[in-house]
Amino acid sequence: MNILLWHVHGSWTTAFVQGPHTYVVPVTPGRDPDGLGRARTFVWPASVREAAPAELRETPFDLVVLQRPHELGLAERWLGGRRPGRDVPAVYLEHNAPDGDVPNTRHPFADRADLTIVHVTHFNRLFWDCGTTRTEVIEHGVVDPGHRYTGRLERAAVVVNEPLRRGRYTGTDLLPALAGTVPLDVFGMGTDGLADRLGLPHDRCRTADLPQRELHTAMADRRMYLHPVRWTSLGLSLLEAMHLGLPVLALATTEAVEAVPDGAGTVSNRPDVLARAARLYLADPAAAAADGARARQAALERYGLKRFLDDWERLITEVRS
Repeated sequence: MNILLWHVHGSWTTAFVQGPHTYVVPVTPGRDPDGLGRARTFVWPASVREAAPAELRETPFDLVVLQRPHELGLAERWLGGRRPGRDVPAVYLEHNAPDGDVPNTRHPFADRADLTIVHVTHFNRLFWDCGTTRTEVIEHGVVDPGHRYTGRLERAAVVVNEPLRRGRYTGTDLLPALAGTVPLDVFGMGTDGLADRLGLPHDRCRTADLPQRELHTAMADRRMYLHPVRWTSLGLSLLEAMHLGLPVLALATTEAVEAVPDGAGTVSNRPDVLARAARLYLADPAAAAADGARARQAALERYGLKRFLDDWERLITEVRS
């Protein structure tokens, strides 16, 4: 089966392409956002192949996975007039929590009889207004990186892209107070200059943008994982941290309250409660390791790769029937 999708979200796509199909990702000469091609920092199987827009016109597809609103028109042009949802089966994968007039945010593909909107969390489906369009939830799956936790560094790992630009969405304003309790290592794109902008000493807030293969090792060496995000979809970095065996400190917002069970860390909307838990992990490495082991078990059970791929196979069969 040939499946067309754009390389939009590297972590999610890494799990999706572990399935039994051929996955075609558009590539353009400049590898712009509409033609990134194969990932360079994630490990993808040989079943993922690149194709220039001109090649797509002659390629038969069994499914199109749309992830951004403009891809509907883009796909129709690049597929030589074949319309996703009408001439070729299609789903719209909604990665994000709604923005704007929450909770009245209208989905751009609401009231469509030719598409299925697939949400990655139940929270997202609850908050998006999709009208009469069929909706499904397929929760995240993660390629298991293994139980790598050492916790040898008395610091907290934070993974967030563009924390200065995204500000309150990602809880950037909460970092100075939390850094007073536990030193932070913030990983992600657009983190340069974060300590200076927040007025933090560099030893209390270090930053780095690492490729995935190095990021997991770096995360696992930190004593705990901090997820200070106020409003976003469920971050895959949180689930990856749990798979690695890190105990989790997270705000009780969006889907985090479902993802992190009791005994796997601390979930609270009170930063002082998160700081208290951080002090415990700093003082008691064994407690941190034990909570991290429970976090890993919970992540394997709910966000394992097999369940994720099985859910997608079921939906693909239904959409194509």
